[in-house]
Parts: sequence; C-alpha cells; structure tokens
Amino acid sequence: FSEKLSATQLVELMNEYLTACTDIVQAEGGTLDKFIGDAVVAMYGAPLALPGHAQRACVAALRVQKRCAELREKWRHEPQKNWPEIVLKLQTRIGLNTGRAVVGNMGSETRFSYTMMGDTVNLAARMESGAKAWGVYTMCADPTRRACEETDLEGQVVFRELGRVVVKGRTAPVPIH
Repeated sequence: FSEKLSATQLVELMNEYLTACTDIVQAEGGTLDKFIGDAVVAMYGAPLALPGHAQRACVAALRVQKRCAELREKWRHEPQKNWPEIVLKLQTRIGLNTGRAVVGNMGSETRFSYTMMGDTVNLAARMESGAKAWGVYTMCADPTRRACEETDLEGQVVFRELGRVVVKGRTAPVPIH
C-alpha cells in the first residue's frame, strides 16, 4: 500500500479503515490496545470483566470483515480518488484467542501503555498470521470457539474446524477454527 499510494492517500485510507475497525471493537465492548501499522490490537474483558467476551470478539470479527467489504465497494465508487487495485482488493486477517493474560500498564520507567502480555496473546497473534496459510481471513484457537458457543444462544457465529497446528513457541498442536 505504501508503495502504491501517496502519503496523503495512505493516511486517508488507514484512518478510514482503522476508524471502522475501532468503532466496531468498541461497539462490541472491546478495549483498543494499540495500532501496529495497519493492525488493530484489542482485548475483551479488560479492564473490566465482560460477560460473553469471546462471543463479542467473534461478532466484532464478523462485523469487521463485513465492513471491509463495504469499504472496498465504497472505494470502488470513488473514481475521483483513483484508488489503485490493491485498495479495491483490501482484505484483513483477524486472529482470536481466549484465556488469561497479564493486563496493565507496562513499558519503561519513563513511558508505558496499558496493554496485555502472555501466551494467550501470543497465540492470538499466531492465529492472525497463520490465517493466510489456511486461506481464511478470521481464525481462532479452540478456547475462543468453546467460550463463544457457551454464550452464543442466537447462533450468530458459526465455526468451521480447520485442523490442528503447532505454532511457534509451542510444542503441542492447537485446534483451530
């Protein structure tokens, strides 16, 4: 994207995309952790407990995917902006995992941020990066599926088993959906 867009276009595109993602995360009760380039890192259930947090995260993921499709269509109908083809094909990958993590102010003695750390967080990141290899755009570890299904009484979220994968930093295979 950086190679194909001017700096002004890139900022406009990223601001629109990141705003859409952030609005959805927050509407579903999530907490924005940070932006890492074009990535949105969010958590559910912190700083306050959130009933149905896994289901809310899954619904947010579905809503983000839907909103990205709407944005692609919007951009396609903005000929005055002359968006390159890469923009019109923008896809986002989402990785989800559920479990305990260390959450709080972390950093250096002179600068810190409210964030999360731990194996649960690392596995969520592996779900996002691993989604590409599985040909999917949203991938979650089994704890998220189980927690979501416990509270998703209306059947808003449907899972498809993909298999098991050994992710970097772990020795045992992880069921993925």
